[in-house]
Amino acid sequence: MAVTSLTELWHEIVGTQADPPHSVLLASGAVALVAVVPQPVWRLTRNAVTIAHEGGHALIALCTGRRLSGIRLHADTSGVTVSYGKPRGPGMVFTAMAGYVAPALLGLGGAALLGTGHITALLWSCVVLLALMLLMIRNWYGVLALAATGALVLGVTWYATAQVQAAFADFAVWFLLFGGVRPVFELQWQRGRGRAPQSDADQLAKLTGVPGLLWVFFFGVVALGCALLGAHWLLPTWTTHLSLPHS
Repeated sequence: MAVTSLTELWHEIVGTQADPPHSVLLASGAVALVAVVPQPVWRLTRNAVTIAHEGGHALIALCTGRRLSGIRLHADTSGVTVSYGKPRGPGMVFTAMAGYVAPALLGLGGAALLGTGHITALLWSCVVLLALMLLMIRNWYGVLALAATGALVLGVTWYATAQVQAAFADFAVWFLLFGGVRPVFELQWQRGRGRAPQSDADQLAKLTGVPGLLWVFFFGVVALGCALLGAHWLLPTWTTHLSLPHS
């Protein structure tokens, strides 16, 4: 990114960029699927989904008036966000609810930006969010994971060509949309085997009286809905063409 002043940088961020070809969008989606579906790859890439998950908890905790103590990310791709406030009530419910829907909603927001040509705005938004989250990390693995992710996004945002930036942004959005779905199925698989007694769904069940399975269903509806709507926003002409009846 060749800019000579903050004003020029701001205009670059808020401006629009040319939409990439559909072939790039589809190829980015295919690569994102490869990053989510195979288990060996998912063991590594799930760290990025965990960042979004814990970031969702942290953001809603702050928005609901809770005091955020810190975030820890672990090598097994789990994480924990600690906040203080009332142990029950809407603030705690929304904070617990935010984790599993955060990746999909972030992906949907990214699809909205890409669908309107704001590629640079999306990339810089990611840089800022990762930098802010880094301030709340409380363990060394978390610092390493977040710093590596942030360095990758910043490197692409600042040094890559417009074509590479567009492809990377497309991949990131597809990845969040797809990556928001798989953890929901993993959550219920673990719950069914008694391996996640303190999961977000079970905590929400204790807070609200609504069964944990219904919370898992809610997470799944949000994730699948975001994936479908996000795909439509990314490929409106293509998806509209597929939906038209043939004469």
